Amino acid sequence: MRLLPIRSVSPLLFAVAIAALFVSTSSPAGDDKVEYIPTRLSDTLTMLKGRGGNIAISAGEDGVYIIDDQVKPVTDQLLVAIARISDQPIRFVINTHYHPDHVGGNEVIGKGGAVIIAHDNVYKRLSTEQFNHFFNETTPAWPKDSLPVVTFNDQVTLHFNGETAQVIHEPHGHTDGDSIVYFPDSDVIHMGDLYFNGLYPFIDLDAGGSIQGMISGVERGLALAGKDTQIIPGHGPLSDKASLTEYHDFLVNARDNVQKLIDEGKSLGETVAAKPTAQWDAILGGAWITPEQLVTFIYNSLQGITQFTPLHPDDHS
Repeated sequence: MRLLPIRSVSPLLFAVAIAALFVSTSSPAGDDKVEYIPTRLSDTLTMLKGRGGNIAISAGEDGVYIIDDQVKPVTDQLLVAIARISDQPIRFVINTHYHPDHVGGNEVIGKGGAVIIAHDNVYKRLSTEQFNHFFNETTPAWPKDSLPVVTFNDQVTLHFNGETAQVIHEPHGHTDGDSIVYFPDSDVIHMGDLYFNGLYPFIDLDAGGSIQGMISGVERGLALAGKDTQIIPGHGPLSDKASLTEYHDFLVNARDNVQKLIDEGKSLGETVAAKPTAQWDAILGGAWITPEQLVTFIYNSLQGITQFTPLHPDDHS
């Protein structure tokens, strides 16, 4: 597979770091200096990697807006990194979903005057207490300034900086509030966490995620993409249609492998023991989500179980 494994840190260190991004809304880690890596994608768009989900920045004659804003503790550093790309104020924030590593900067940036845009379900989850069985963690409702001001049901289009951004809801994928953001003029797609490039995906069953929704979301991205489209994953390096196609094929085959075992009457423990993801484990299974956890996501999703059920009492991220 051409899917790129993440090799900059050890699998254990990366697992600890990325898990902290999902469950923490505030942390002393914000005192650490974050290296922000910008990649220019077009005359208006830049991808920014830092600590949390990948960001897209649109900067041009109308001002600045961003897709996602990483984790709360690094917001000040993030704003400095964005200012290096454009010193104009941030007018809008589009959240691809509700997880803390993608909405952590909402409060500060919202207080600064930016209009936050997201799917209806992002508002619902940010505005209420959430419990997640995978992390065994309760997250309280977020402050008012963190919440989306504009929400949508199906899709919304932003006309800004001389191009359109089509924000398209993909139901029950990574969560129940995922959006893909498509820039047809720049030929760029931000997939959010429907696409983990180089590691096994987290399917948040507690938040309405499902394996079939993940596959359908990736298929929507593939339908929008051409051979030269630049594709921003929620996590991992910048990608393209060929790599997204391989990621899609992996998801489909992993689903089918698990479904076959279910059809044979296998329990969750027996399905995990059969190692239905063995061919990808060495490439994708050592960064964060383990093979056992991924198989559990898929098994439970196919069985209609809407939460993570660890095989072992201590099997939480």
